[in-house]
Amino acid sequence: MADAHAKNHDYHLVDPSPWPVLGGIGGFTLAVGAVQYFHGASLWYLLPGFAIVIYTMIGWWRDVLREGNAGNHTPVVQLHLRYGMLLFIASEVMFFAAWFWAFFDASLFPGEAIQAARTTFTGGHWPPQGVEVFDPWHIPLLNTLVLLLSGTTVTWAHHALQHDDRKGLVNGLILTVVLGLIFTALQAYEYMHASFSFAGNIYGSTFFMTTGFHGFHVIVGTIFLAVCLGRALAGGFTAKQHFGFEAAAWYWHFVDVVWLFLFATIYVWASHGAVLHHG
Repeated sequence: MADAHAKNHDYHLVDPSPWPVLGGIGGFTLAVGAVQYFHGASLWYLLPGFAIVIYTMIGWWRDVLREGNAGNHTPVVQLHLRYGMLLFIASEVMFFAAWFWAFFDASLFPGEAIQAARTTFTGGHWPPQGVEVFDPWHIPLLNTLVLLLSGTTVTWAHHALQHDDRKGLVNGLILTVVLGLIFTALQAYEYMHASFSFAGNIYGSTFFMTTGFHGFHVIVGTIFLAVCLGRALAGGFTAKQHFGFEAAAWYWHFVDVVWLFLFATIYVWASHGAVLHHG
């Protein structure tokens, strides 16, 4: 009887878990709270759903780490984890494609976009007349250099881990996290000195939605890498089994690539011939 139930495959059959149901409840609660907030309710309406989602993420990923440490992540399971991460990044590509599409649609047909938005700006110009845009060769260029440098440091950390160099892994991750924080601080400073707002003009709406969501992804990636740093300090990775770090590195490189498109199009291309803000 024991032989009949013996495991003869490379797949891991997970134990019954509360996280899918709890995550669904958290997502629904968060969506309801967001609708209430958008209709004028207090920001506190978002807190219950947000707390459930965060708790679910921590608990679910903790269980995944325990499964890996228990030896349940066979090469086949690890391959499927990689497929899952690749599909997630592909969905993120489509997410940003929507915001780029909105920006290019408004910029290539500015007369229609400005009229449809019912703004106070006039004329078939992009950016709209009256909008002073950021100088792309100031903070945006500096942030580009910061992210490119962070891409090299996270690659250094990955290379060090593959060669069982713990010091190089930790140092590379520390530098990457610090550079991520610097990027976020510079973007926050840039936003505080913007000459245009999110509301009232199509340029501001598309600019802040695209760059803002990228900034949010930088924050998520920084947290992701900070968790990896904590695991590295605790000896949680090996040269042969470190998919959690690989996933974080892939995500960070994705953030880098998206920023290069943002810088080249929204900052450089869209500022051509526009009035630059130097405040």
